[in-house]
Amino acid sequence: MPSRDFSLHGAIDLGARQAATRKQQERRAQAQAGGGTASAGAGGAGGQYVLDVTDETFNVDVVERSQSVPVLVDFWADWCQPCKQLGPILEKLAEEAAGKWVLAKVDIDANQQLAAYMQQMGVQGIPFVAAVVGGQLLPFLNGAAPEPQVREAIDQLFDVLRKEGILPDAPEGEPGAEQPAQPPVDSPYAEAEDALQRGDLDAAKTAFERLLAQNPRDAQAKQGLGLVELSLRVQALDPERALQEGQAKPGDVQAQIGAADVEMMSGRVDEAFARLIAAVRASAGDDRDAARKHLLSLFDLIPPDDPRVGKARRSLQSALF
Repeated sequence: MPSRDFSLHGAIDLGARQAATRKQQERRAQAQAGGGTASAGAGGAGGQYVLDVTDETFNVDVVERSQSVPVLVDFWADWCQPCKQLGPILEKLAEEAAGKWVLAKVDIDANQQLAAYMQQMGVQGIPFVAAVVGGQLLPFLNGAAPEPQVREAIDQLFDVLRKEGILPDAPEGEPGAEQPAQPPVDSPYAEAEDALQRGDLDAAKTAFERLLAQNPRDAQAKQGLGLVELSLRVQALDPERALQEGQAKPGDVQAQIGAADVEMMSGRVDEAFARLIAAVRASAGDDRDAARKHLLSLFDLIPPDDPRVGKARRSLQSALF
């Protein structure tokens, strides 16, 4: 979900981190003897404005680059299913921006220093996106969201950067420039998106529910509501305790539901599905129905053609019959 505050006041200064690792980078560069760095500009992540970043290249590819162009840093991992939903959206928007900003992707499993740094910032899960401008790091997005919400969040970020004088106003005709002659589109998701920008999950939930009441087949609203509800449930939990209770109380369906929510939020989709399927298999009556319905609600957060969903549906049928 979008971060509550896009102001750069109080943002983290990456200069200290840059200075601390400068000598290490220089030694490695000398050892490579002209082999170059990984930051050629195009990047290996899938496009001209999308690049993979490592512990070794972060200072050059992100901190130094941010002095001339904003960089959004996507912290992800291969096991994180929400990351696989958010990543392609960010890559698409980076290509559309055509250099207005650059997307840097960090695989936290392969880059333990950056993973530890992310944890030091108090980030508890991925996907997590930070904005880096002029060497200043600003927590930006937490968790996955549909494309319209991500697009709106990025637009708002750059509006704030321009208002604070950190970025110049976009010239007429370029991405981000105001077009007075073209009235804004009245999006049916505007109310929900505005609530998400404010960090008001309860208001976003109400807005998505209203959209679904008008059109129960609205897939975007259904996914948005599901993500908001999952975020609200996990917010009310102590994640570590929820996982411990899930381990200690295999016969407690509510404990299994709480642990599955934490796993789902952290991208451990297979574990969440397997936990609830086991709860269905081991329970009966109302408890069994609660576990089944909760599992079905988690299915809605994943594209229906994802193989994990098909596999879990088959396992659920086996558990039921």
